[in-house]
Amino acid sequence: MFKPFSIFVGLRYTAAKRGNHFISFISMISILGLMLGVAALIVVLSVMNGFDRELKQRILGMVAHATITEYGDTMSDWQRVSEQIERSPEVVATAPFVQAQGMLTHNGQVQGVMINGVDPELEKRVSIIQNHIKEGRFESLEAGEYNIMLGELLARYLGVTVGDKITLVLPEASVSIAGIMPRIKRFNVSAIFSVGAELDASLAYIHIEDAARIKRMPAQHVDGVRLQFKDLFDAPVLVRSLAMNLERPVQISDWTRTQGNLFQAIQLEKRMIGLLLFLIVFVAAFNIVSTLVMVVTDKRADIAILRTMGATPSMIMRIFMVQGIVIGTIGTTLGLILGIILALTISDLVEAFERMAGIQFLSADVYFISYLPSQLQLNDLVTIVSTAFLISFLATLYPAWKASRTQPAEALRYE
Repeated sequence: MFKPFSIFVGLRYTAAKRGNHFISFISMISILGLMLGVAALIVVLSVMNGFDRELKQRILGMVAHATITEYGDTMSDWQRVSEQIERSPEVVATAPFVQAQGMLTHNGQVQGVMINGVDPELEKRVSIIQNHIKEGRFESLEAGEYNIMLGELLARYLGVTVGDKITLVLPEASVSIAGIMPRIKRFNVSAIFSVGAELDASLAYIHIEDAARIKRMPAQHVDGVRLQFKDLFDAPVLVRSLAMNLERPVQISDWTRTQGNLFQAIQLEKRMIGLLLFLIVFVAAFNIVSTLVMVVTDKRADIAILRTMGATPSMIMRIFMVQGIVIGTIGTTLGLILGIILALTISDLVEAFERMAGIQFLSADVYFISYLPSQLQLNDLVTIVSTAFLISFLATLYPAWKASRTQPAEALRYE
């Protein structure tokens, strides 16, 4: 498509020459605009990919992919239910649970909490909690010991550490000779976990048998079973199919009901932010158009001379297309390099700035994680670079076509 003569002349026009400093400056602005647009796209989409990854690995690693509970009652034969469910090749593991909402109090501090009663050995199969223990051991949750494991933020709010005692208050009332009293139980703080998410402020774990006792459930009864699937996106369909195979009235739930809105919001924000940031690339492309139009105006005499020497309109068009493509290639390549460097280091850079400034941009009280994640994806890089090249190429067409329409006699009339 581009012959050596067209490439040579196009590159010569791209280089700065005496008297063309303003045009060279505009060309540099076009390159910088394209570079910043590509780099911003790469960084922002990498951060959105990071949030998506953290949601899947941390939040969805802590919550069950799906749950099956007895309809209107507790589940007495959870072992048989688990065995039947685990026959499905799509199910990784199951674990029983007892769940309760209550309040934790310590030295006048009160905080609402979701209590998860679990079997530590079985819970490891369906949760990543054992990988995020900050103090103590997950195995310290032993039956009859009334030990409790708190999230880091929850422990900080209450002012407790491992070894302290804490009081759990359940909303169910108990009738005694003293009247109606709330259900209260003292627990020992035996471990603290931290996943860097909002769950650190609202979640606590106790042994499943201790949870059953404080809820006054019959022996060997649980609220239901948690399910872990090979592919979490199949959870809504698979849990319905498994529930139908049980041939008994059960209630089902999956992660899309508790965290699905958050996941969809991240996906929507990624698309919208990507679309908006592509406008930066379009602005840079308009700079290429304006640059080439000014070059065409400035080089009218040169174009006329080339035409009189036998250059065809298509050859003139290719010359100016080469110049625009060079600007687009340089800007896109520099933006790709800068974007990759920033995407790989943005988490460390933000963390270092937070330490120096003494502030925190992402608080787990507000956001579902407390740091800025980033994940480069090859398909994003390919899409961004190819789109930037395409826009840069299209931006050269009109100025190059205008140059090819230059008439030698008219251009040389006043020379």
